[in-house]
Amino acid sequence: MPLIVRLPRTNITIVWSVLVAAVACASMPVQADWHAEKKALMGTEISVQLWHEDAEVAQRSISAVFAEMRRIDALMSTYKDTSELSQVNKLALDRAVVVSDELFELIHRALQFSAVTSGAFDITYASVGQHYDFRAGQKPTTAQKRALLASIGIANIELNTVDRSVRFTAAGVRIDLGGIAKGYAVESAVALLQARGIEHAIVTAGGDSRILGDHRGRPWGVGIRDPRNRQQLAAQLPLQDEAISTSGDYERYFEADGIRYHHIIEPATGDSARKVRSVTIIGPDAVMTDALSTGVFVLGVKKGMALVNSLAQIEAVIIDARGVMHFSGGLQTDAVAKL
Repeated sequence: MPLIVRLPRTNITIVWSVLVAAVACASMPVQADWHAEKKALMGTEISVQLWHEDAEVAQRSISAVFAEMRRIDALMSTYKDTSELSQVNKLALDRAVVVSDELFELIHRALQFSAVTSGAFDITYASVGQHYDFRAGQKPTTAQKRALLASIGIANIELNTVDRSVRFTAAGVRIDLGGIAKGYAVESAVALLQARGIEHAIVTAGGDSRILGDHRGRPWGVGIRDPRNRQQLAAQLPLQDEAISTSGDYERYFEADGIRYHHIIEPATGDSARKVRSVTIIGPDAVMTDALSTGVFVLGVKKGMALVNSLAQIEAVIIDARGVMHFSGGLQTDAVAKL
């Protein structure tokens, strides 16, 4: 008998084990009026799938989503020297940098999530995080981490709501919106589709997905990857009108001397967080689920679940460092599965 987990607030069922493959197959579009496309953008794979009777309208809508993703990437990427965020990182220690309302509001929201997570989510992690190179297998030295830890913390960012400017108040500060920007991008994309009259769609950017409506009469099937087996799913979540984000230690990482170094950095130490293997957050807003999946990952099972259970409309599935699954209070299960 496979383990079955129920989410009563949305009347959806997560089916494990042998049912995963069946549900995944059932979730594939079969109608002629489904339209889909994938592209490599924002350092990940972006996919769009939507339903519309008019193929031309559908294609224009999909093209608009990718154009929006490119626009946000050009605004917020730390890998582009010309981005507005890169200019902030270059100049904000010397002077207050006036930024667009869009960037200002997302930085402001990021600081709010930092407060909610007691600093576990912190965009200034990049002060140390910039010295990791996961492709090259490089990490900051102990001396570098020690010298830059004081640069981490939202107290080092000063936002001026009058002129919409950003200023750093300590040397060495660097910010990175990678833990919230993809959620923002998929949320923005779905809003764009809604404005065009699209009622059924899913937009995915890496581990972040935003679902609009349902799959024309049935839920969308969204999988949670087994953190230690790329070919298997730990769970399949049937969802509708939801956002879902997964943060895992398997996306960008290298191993050295038996230790896994990955991109989710614990702000308090400047080292990779290792209390869990993955965190999946389900909620109404992809900006929120994206930030919380990172913050809860850093907090770990006990503190992370306490936070999730204190928030309205938020649920979580956490796979801890031993491979044991844990479920938030709104999820019902008869057992806990070990991978």
